Amino acid sequence: MATTASSQELTAGWSFRQTDTEDEWLRATRVPTNVHLDLLDHGIIEDPFLGFNELKCEWVGSKPWSYRVTLPPVQAATPGTKHVLAFDGLDTYATVKLDGKVVLESDNMFIEHRVDVTDKLVSGKKSVLEIELKPALAEAQKVKDAHPEHEWVGFNGDMARLAVRKAQYHFGWDWGPILTTCGPWKAVRLETYHARVEDLRVDYEVDDTFTKVSGKITATVEGASGKHVNFSASFDDIEVFKGTTEVGSDGKAAVEFHVNEPKLWYPHGYGEQPLYTVTATVTTGEHRLHSLSKRTGFRRGELIQQPDEIGKTFFFRFNGIDVFCGGSDWIPADSFTPRISDDRYRKWLEMMVDGYQIMIRVWGGGIWESDIFYDLCDELGVLVWQDFMFGCGNYPAFPAILKSIEEECTCQTRRLRHHPSLAIYAGNNEDYQVQESYNLTYDYEDKDPQSWLKTDFPARYIYEKLLPDVVAAQSPHIPYHPGSPSGDGKISSDPTVGDMHQWNVWHGTQEKYQIFDTLGGRFNSEFGMEAFPHIDTIKHYVTDPTQLYPQSHMIDFHNKADGHERRIATYLVENFRSQTDLEKFIHLTQLSQAEALMFGYRG
Repeated sequence: MATTASSQELTAGWSFRQTDTEDEWLRATRVPTNVHLDLLDHGIIEDPFLGFNELKCEWVGSKPWSYRVTLPPVQAATPGTKHVLAFDGLDTYATVKLDGKVVLESDNMFIEHRVDVTDKLVSGKKSVLEIELKPALAEAQKVKDAHPEHEWVGFNGDMARLAVRKAQYHFGWDWGPILTTCGPWKAVRLETYHARVEDLRVDYEVDDTFTKVSGKITATVEGASGKHVNFSASFDDIEVFKGTTEVGSDGKAAVEFHVNEPKLWYPHGYGEQPLYTVTATVTTGEHRLHSLSKRTGFRRGELIQQPDEIGKTFFFRFNGIDVFCGGSDWIPADSFTPRISDDRYRKWLEMMVDGYQIMIRVWGGGIWESDIFYDLCDELGVLVWQDFMFGCGNYPAFPAILKSIEEECTCQTRRLRHHPSLAIYAGNNEDYQVQESYNLTYDYEDKDPQSWLKTDFPARYIYEKLLPDVVAAQSPHIPYHPGSPSGDGKISSDPTVGDMHQWNVWHGTQEKYQIFDTLGGRFNSEFGMEAFPHIDTIKHYVTDPTQLYPQSHMIDFHNKADGHERRIATYLVENFRSQTDLEKFIHLTQLSQAEALMFGYRG
């Protein structure tokens, strides 16, 4: 008889060690984790965010590491039973072994993996799961060396980073340290089932009167035991739709649905954020085998790009209302993402709402954010501009990496497509600026994707062919934009079309910030001014009290922006009386930032 699916998250009982040693296995406090967190727990490294400790733990990223755990016992499998090991994310070059035998190899931290281990687990026998992780930079360098024909150029970090599908900020950026970590950075589970709902997709349209939603709900079912799928949609525990259909030979079950007088989802400040729960339950006879639910909101979101007298518009419209998308760019809230709690996410995003910010841009040098991040954006009414994970580089496009990128982006767009907060996908962060800076080939009139692969800017194929095809197939209701910034093949700083990153205040030509309001474009997806944090923050990370003065070695070490000393000094001298007292110096940088942003927002 078919049984209900079960899932055990493997959070405890793990141990780790450096792979190429005979050192003892040490307890790993948690999974998800990374090796830096576990080394910190054991006092083997010091906090890399304090003093010069970042330099003291550089060795960690050059070593191989292993994690292992003894799996919970399984019952004797009945016919049709599956045991699956699910890995939501392995960072990055990972070889997974079960009882010493390789069951998975991965080189992309953004891909979810599922491994059928039904024939490898025996009832009553303990099995050991081990994850071996190679040093990412060394492995990426091998890939780089194998492709001398490619132009490995860009901004920030070692250019070998372009060869590996790993969070790019791990290799250092102009805002953060070099901490090339590794580990099972997302959940690991042991699942047992006869059938499961593998995917749940909701496609819909809101009619022109905004009084009716019509669409289709599709479930993808794994396992021959699943014969039917029961669908439902509810709001505040009130069912607004239900339906049942058979599972087809292709493993899919789909029903059409209609909701009259729907409660529409709006960005905060423009309306409410009602969320509906859509559920698919796979059954055999009267027995429920597995359910999957998605929380979504119904809305019509549009990116309006219409020709006008000077170029083309670029703004967002939700449910017929034009929305002002004042907001912020988002880098990972911690270099070590496994320790970011749900509460930290909530506090950051609630701070945005309290500041009347409407949109958050998930920056392309970081990570595809956790589910809780997008769930909170749905709840709070914060729109999400979602970059694909490419940043400041000329990425290669040889067949193996294209295959990995397509799998990654298919996986992630499937995961995110039900979120009503998701407003736009953008192909990359500043990669078209790299193309311009290094004079790489870009002929906008050439519309042959295969020819792009033969140029010294093959990444164009990723941004203008592969990614839009993935979005069209998996998430067609979300607008796609080739890059941030970009606009119809024009230079990325063109203010008449597309979005722009306006860094001629602070970076670039270092214009006076009083003219910030004249420097904007159609949509300014990046701009700003650097300032120092509160004195208490500085006293926390400056571990040597003799270094508590402006431009000290330790203070400057924690500012990763190239040329920051000169830039800060320039803006302070131009606008204020110079101060050498640290606290007064900090205050002036913050005042400079406040005034600069004031002028920017006026534009």
